[in-house]
Amino acid sequence: MRSFFLRWCSVVLFALPAHATVYPLPDNGRLIGEPIFHRATHGDYFQNIAEQYNVGFLALMAANPDLDPLFVKADTVVTIPSQMILPQVPQRGIVVNLPELRLYYFEPSGQQVYVYPIGMGQPGLRTPVSTSTISEKRTDPSWVVPESLKQRYLTEQGIQLPDVMPPGSTNPLGRFAMRLGSSEYLIHGSNQRFGIGMSVSSGCLRLFDADIEELFSLVTIGTPVRIIDHPVKISYEANNARYVEIHSPLSDSTISAQSPHYHQAFDTLIKGQNDPQLRAEVTHNIAKQVTLMSGLPVNVVPSNTSSTDK
Repeated sequence: MRSFFLRWCSVVLFALPAHATVYPLPDNGRLIGEPIFHRATHGDYFQNIAEQYNVGFLALMAANPDLDPLFVKADTVVTIPSQMILPQVPQRGIVVNLPELRLYYFEPSGQQVYVYPIGMGQPGLRTPVSTSTISEKRTDPSWVVPESLKQRYLTEQGIQLPDVMPPGSTNPLGRFAMRLGSSEYLIHGSNQRFGIGMSVSSGCLRLFDADIEELFSLVTIGTPVRIIDHPVKISYEANNARYVEIHSPLSDSTISAQSPHYHQAFDTLIKGQNDPQLRAEVTHNIAKQVTLMSGLPVNVVPSNTSSTDK
């Protein structure tokens, strides 16, 4: 793993700027976006592809498990995780689903949603599940370094961090920061490309510079923020299509046939499927997605099934 990150860092300096991704909200169901496929050119690697399409690094890896993220051969077709199922929560304000490393901002008009890849807390320093509001917005913020973080850096790396880090190129908060309630947790930018779409922070949520600048301009004080842990998402769509989207869970445990996440997907998606053969096919397809955990929405009902089979 250490060698992987060293190789990753050696190419990350050439990353491209991120671009906002905005989706119209569907009238029915919760599936948004369309599948996108990228044909690699010479010199492509996952970080520049992820930033080109504004998706997370780990999301791109999950969708393309057989590809080398650092050296993608020319003409290789890369699946872009550009289609997703909206989390099953009220579509208000900011919603962060930790397992998929995505932030959703639902416009007050109820017409569209902005979707951003995020970096979040690493194991042991996980961003907590919570319900809050945006209580403060700061441009060019100073960083008051938490005592726990100063102690950890001193103990583990022998680095003495200052009490306060002023705005500038060395400040890891970037140029924009928004506080969650009265907590120490922030949604902020970054002074480096590393970590967006990954679990590497000390608990805060970080975005690409262009993304946090845009989100900062859209969000007002008092905007509700809901942070959730939903590794499994499902949606009923037209023509009896039933989609499931499964991400790696936050814990070290896996999603299995014995886990509540599996039963959540199974019980909902199998409901009303009375034909034994159809039930068997749907069960097989759900189990396959549990194994893959690709983070891609997949219709688990056979395509030749009519809408009368409900």
